[in-house]
Amino acid sequence: MMRKFGVLIGTMAIGMVFITAAFSDFEEDIIPTSQGDLKITCIGHGTLMFTFDGKIIHIDPVFRYADYTKMMKADLILVTHEHGDHLDEVAIQDLTKEGTAIICTKKCMEQVNIEGSIIMKNGDTQTVQGIKIEAVPAYNIKHMRSENSPFHPRGAGNGYILAFGDKRVYVAGDTENTPEMKALKNIDVAFLPMNLPYTMTPEMVADAARAFKPKVLYPYHFGNTDTSQLVELLKDTPDIDVRIRNLK
Repeated sequence: MMRKFGVLIGTMAIGMVFITAAFSDFEEDIIPTSQGDLKITCIGHGTLMFTFDGKIIHIDPVFRYADYTKMMKADLILVTHEHGDHLDEVAIQDLTKEGTAIICTKKCMEQVNIEGSIIMKNGDTQTVQGIKIEAVPAYNIKHMRSENSPFHPRGAGNGYILAFGDKRVYVAGDTENTPEMKALKNIDVAFLPMNLPYTMTPEMVADAARAFKPKVLYPYHFGNTDTSQLVELLKDTPDIDVRIRNLK
């Protein structure tokens, strides 16, 4: 059985560097906050790692994108939803140590036994490991598996807003440009998914970004989508800094 398991951004100056991990090379950005630097490690697809205030935070860790046996253990793990490219029980087990806190959805708990996890539903707010976390609805409006069957139904998945010092980082999960997303305020950094047919088109991402105006925008989970389309769509929106990283 798994042991009981015990995250955010002032002035935006992001310096890009490269780090060499034991298993691969990942792009890493540094974001100054009022409580020290936030490191964002771009692992792949929907998988990210944040390092802040001595804590290691993993988002949707999945073994196909990294060898988690060689990574630093997590203080906090967040899982957006139950699909296999976001939820990997083995990766979670390998990252868990005494006191690790895991945030997930009810659907995740129904699929795998992540003992001791904290379930958050859409709209919930909790402070875990000193980090304020808000769960934002993540769902499809347009794209469907079949009639009236969205790839991501409303209420099943979360995006998360994490507060790092004076910065707010939004990791959207698998979603479209929902009213809840477009109504967000004071987002410093946003990760928005951009692949069809499961999430958003570049036009949808641009629409959402113009609405809630993140200072820095990373398209992620974009597969074979041409990210230059998003750059072109937002070229006349200088207040949004679009950052393209290797997050297919």
